[in-house]
Amino acid sequence: MSPVEHVLELILNRAQAVKVLAEAGVIRPMRPERAVQMAATMLRWGPTPAAGYTISNVRRPDKVGIVDELGTLTFREIHERTNALANAWSDLGIGEGDGVAILCRNHRGFVDATVACSKLGANALYLNTMFAGPQITDVCKREKPKAIVYDQEFEGLIQEAGRRRKRFVAWFDGEAGPPTPPSADPLLEDLIAQGDTADLVPPAEKGRVVILTSGTTGTPKGANRSQPKSLAPAAGFLSKIPLRAEEPWMVAAPMFHSWGFAHFTLGMALGAQLVLRRKFDPEGTLSAMAQHECTTLAVVPVMLSRILELPPETIDRYDLRALRVIGASGSALPGPLANEVMDRFGDVLYNLYGSTEVAWATIAQPRDLRAAPGTAGKPPFGTIVKLYDDDGHEVAEGETGRIFVGNELVFDGYTGGGNKDIINGLMSTGDVGHFDEGHRLFVDGRDDEMIVSGGENVFPREVEDLLSHHESVDEAAVVGVDDPKFGQRLRAFVVCTEDGAVGEDELKAYIKENLASYKVPREIVFLDELPRNATGKVLKRELVVESSPRGR
Repeated sequence: MSPVEHVLELILNRAQAVKVLAEAGVIRPMRPERAVQMAATMLRWGPTPAAGYTISNVRRPDKVGIVDELGTLTFREIHERTNALANAWSDLGIGEGDGVAILCRNHRGFVDATVACSKLGANALYLNTMFAGPQITDVCKREKPKAIVYDQEFEGLIQEAGRRRKRFVAWFDGEAGPPTPPSADPLLEDLIAQGDTADLVPPAEKGRVVILTSGTTGTPKGANRSQPKSLAPAAGFLSKIPLRAEEPWMVAAPMFHSWGFAHFTLGMALGAQLVLRRKFDPEGTLSAMAQHECTTLAVVPVMLSRILELPPETIDRYDLRALRVIGASGSALPGPLANEVMDRFGDVLYNLYGSTEVAWATIAQPRDLRAAPGTAGKPPFGTIVKLYDDDGHEVAEGETGRIFVGNELVFDGYTGGGNKDIINGLMSTGDVGHFDEGHRLFVDGRDDEMIVSGGENVFPREVEDLLSHHESVDEAAVVGVDDPKFGQRLRAFVVCTEDGAVGEDELKAYIKENLASYKVPREIVFLDELPRNATGKVLKRELVVESSPRGR
């Protein structure tokens, strides 16, 4: 691309970003003095959580910003609470550049801690609520946070990690009562009640966000991410998923991971009312959506499966006419599940493909999912996706290649050192895939999951997708195992719709009818459920152990 073409593309993208942001309601007419105040706030804080809730306090102070099990908070209350917490933490020695680990479910404490970190210039480290104690200890030993904010239910898990660190309780079980002295850690609510609500001076360096990778095939890594330089990435996202300002959103996806966190940050930009529940419950989610007339539901795919397992009469009990967007991400969305969701709730389903390292890569809109079930969609503007072979050459349409992405949200490297592969300025997602004739992306699997069976390259994802289409199969996962004859073969793990619904021989015959013989698993193991993490991704490392001689 020539310099002139590059400049023209930048101008076009900026113009398109302004148009999209205006349509979403981020940019709208307002009184001059308020516009000046908001512009000054953005200039001082940048596109950060601190700016998001400070601007919402200027723009819509009395509107409800958060709804959780404790009640509602207006944008003014959120702004004052996070000021108070940030000032209290500052008095306790937490400041710019310090790390704060956050082990919280979806509730106001997560927001309080995140925004307070941003106002201080502290770095927020998000811990997975499904981690075991040793994992939390290992991550904190590597990342070295100065403090840990945790929900009381995880108190036993953070004892070792919390040694010689400041500790704060974000949520306690009302029935059990608050922590008691002398060993009790301070409650965020007490710090907020006692803290100074005065505005803070923006830090010299903006705080970073560290989101951990899923760790589905190994130890979770910390993905170090700077705050975006502009609202252009948000505009790219909104160009594909029609979220709108000041609407109620049900964020069921865990906010400590990329997908839930994306809705948290976009919700700030759009002044959305975030409806939060600490633990996902299928019917409880529908009930909250109906009660608050939510227009958006952010989920991981397994949550959609759980909702559709409810009896039809239970689903029909709740008025979801306001629902315009179901946003799914965090794990693969099987084609049959996508169609079932849209048949039930209308063509409102959007599927985002990305990774912790590159944020988003492609987004499938309802028309994409109808036309090409299983697709990951197309890149939004401002994002580039290319497929390369092992020699770094771009592959032809329809051929499988390693997926590389470029956008403003690509991470800055792992906190423990290292990075993803980069070709021509684009970063690897760690997956392989192909484009169809409509230039829609299909993800074929992890590049480190490919096996060579009898000299043929085999990706487990293709077999998983086929099995998911079988009427008697609820879900499936496939891993590679050693084979003395072929070098490697596949082993499938299947959850049936009901016990005994289908046998191993029948499924093998089904696969052989649709795929090459070397893609037929050597054996099929039936399970009651697949091991998953909090975002619904299958933990294949556990299945690999299950497949080893020692694990069987």
